[in-house]
Amino acid sequence: MAALRYSTRFFPHAPSLLCNPTVTTIGRSFASRPAAVSTTGKDPEYSSDDLAVAREWLARFNSNPIPRQIGEISFSRSGGPGGQNVNKVNTKATLKMPLDSLLPLVPRVLHSPLRASRYFAARSQSLVIQSEESRKQATNVDACYEKLHQLLKTTAKEVIPGETSPEQRDRVHKLKKAENEARIRAKKLHSSKKSRRRSGNDD
Repeated sequence: MAALRYSTRFFPHAPSLLCNPTVTTIGRSFASRPAAVSTTGKDPEYSSDDLAVAREWLARFNSNPIPRQIGEISFSRSGGPGGQNVNKVNTKATLKMPLDSLLPLVPRVLHSPLRASRYFAARSQSLVIQSEESRKQATNVDACYEKLHQLLKTTAKEVIPGETSPEQRDRVHKLKKAENEARIRAKKLHSSKKSRRRSGNDD
């Protein structure tokens, strides 16, 4: 039997387990302007404004989840042990989250890491997340969105650096100043030695 499939994109009146009609936006969309390309060939470089926006987004992420209606849910038969319903009922849920719908809702610093995620499907340019832990479709759908939520939150915490405190900035400034002064002293000492050598040769 073919997998049962329906999408909130084409079925605006799909059951509430697929989308929360009261949640229509995450608060703001993020510009698609690409990040500066690093000249070292490493990760892209982001401005302080990019990081500030990302920190703000992460701070309010729990109260502003990703709208469910931008995802596509399908059901198929579950596999493995689990009772009489396994391989007979379409309870396995698969969430397909197109990146062209998701990326405008998350900070740009998350774009590259999400494409590198194990959930990323290059052919469909989507995140594909599955759940078959329960015999109930609704529970598995919720589990898919919970996995998406945790993926975004964990990725954000890994790539968004914490804000530097005034004490840390002051310490870094003092260390740089001390390093610069030590370099100047070493340079003067080296210059003095060269001068003494020249004086000795002239004699």
